[in-house]
Amino acid sequence: MAPVTEHGEEMYALVERLYPLCRSITGDGVRATLDIVGEYIPLDVHEVPTGTQVLDWTVPQEWNIRDAYVADPEGNRVVDFAASSLHVLGYSVPVARTMPLSELRAHLHTLPDHPSWVPYRTSYYKPDWGFCLAQETLDAMPDGEYEVRIDSTLADGHLTYAEHVVPGQVADEVIVSCHVCHPALANDNMAGVAVATFLARELARETPYYTYRFIFAPGTIGAITWLARNADRVERVKHGLVLACAGDPGSLTYKQSRRGDAEIDRVLRYVLTASERPHRVTEFTPYGYDERQYCSPGFDLGVGSLTRTPYAGYPEYHTSADNLDFVSPEAMADTLAVCREAFAVLDRNRRYLNLSPYGEPQLGRRGLYDALGGRSDTKQAQMAMLWVLNLSDGEHGLLDVAERSGLPFDTVAAAAGALHEAGLIKT
Repeated sequence: MAPVTEHGEEMYALVERLYPLCRSITGDGVRATLDIVGEYIPLDVHEVPTGTQVLDWTVPQEWNIRDAYVADPEGNRVVDFAASSLHVLGYSVPVARTMPLSELRAHLHTLPDHPSWVPYRTSYYKPDWGFCLAQETLDAMPDGEYEVRIDSTLADGHLTYAEHVVPGQVADEVIVSCHVCHPALANDNMAGVAVATFLARELARETPYYTYRFIFAPGTIGAITWLARNADRVERVKHGLVLACAGDPGSLTYKQSRRGDAEIDRVLRYVLTASERPHRVTEFTPYGYDERQYCSPGFDLGVGSLTRTPYAGYPEYHTSADNLDFVSPEAMADTLAVCREAFAVLDRNRRYLNLSPYGEPQLGRRGLYDALGGRSDTKQAQMAMLWVLNLSDGEHGLLDVAERSGLPFDTVAAAAGALHEAGLIKT
């Protein structure tokens, strides 16, 4: 495994490249984002036409924007899309007008409690236009006539999403999903995109047991589109994880699936506890990121969500303060490390059957005790063998063994491998 510190710097560099792009739920910003991710991992890019019915939704018109500004009576751009894509209400219809500040105010969005921050606002499904700006900027704007310009288009086009598949030993799948629709927000969600990208690269260096499918899609409508287009094969999805807010300074938070007892829930609870990292585990709620789509009752997939500080849980959320200074290589590296630890457990969590279940088999004559000679954890490894033999009844997996015995999962898995090679257990 490559050093996580190295991955941290690489992931941060990727976030730096992605951060300035103007993204939305459709449009060229999404494509540009996927083009950059595609330099790191091969992507299968899908274009779904406007008007396509996807479950209870319809793929909307595509939005693209070239320029936008508010110019004061002297002609100075006091709000400028070129400075930050957050300055425009997402999905704004085109505007070219001159109006007094009193009329313009209805289209201006600020954060009075954080006067130097710019909010992130959208109007995806209701035609509207507007600008987002710092409260202190608005306070300094004199009365008078303002030139308002939004050079955007809303036209039939496509919704774009992408997949990357790491082939496994079996066709059963683990999905890893992250959203690619937020502009100029480093933690939500370019840090999640970066962690997913490097997780895919790391898994590709191995031969995992499960097939891992990475989904890079716009929030809500993108996940719904993926589910609609894959409804006939979604039964292959045995486990899943939504990655978001992966780079902030908070401790890790795992939000459980709707089931609450899905295998991915047990694995994340175990890994986070065993690692002794500060963390929280929360119950499922039908609000947040795309776990709510994968866990909708008709699908009810075993998909949880891993974040650091969760959805809307930090003041900088959906503001200009969610910038490159808010995320760190160390935090992203830590999130990546937990994902790798979790999937290493998930991949090896087999159920075995003891082939010599009547009494304890003689391990010495099979060379199993000798094979442990010189190990610093010889006694622990011996106990792991006994526990694996005792619980290999076809009903308990290796995670059950680790939890019940209190032994490290790696030790339990190594014991199972030795016993399997000796012909004492089978899957």
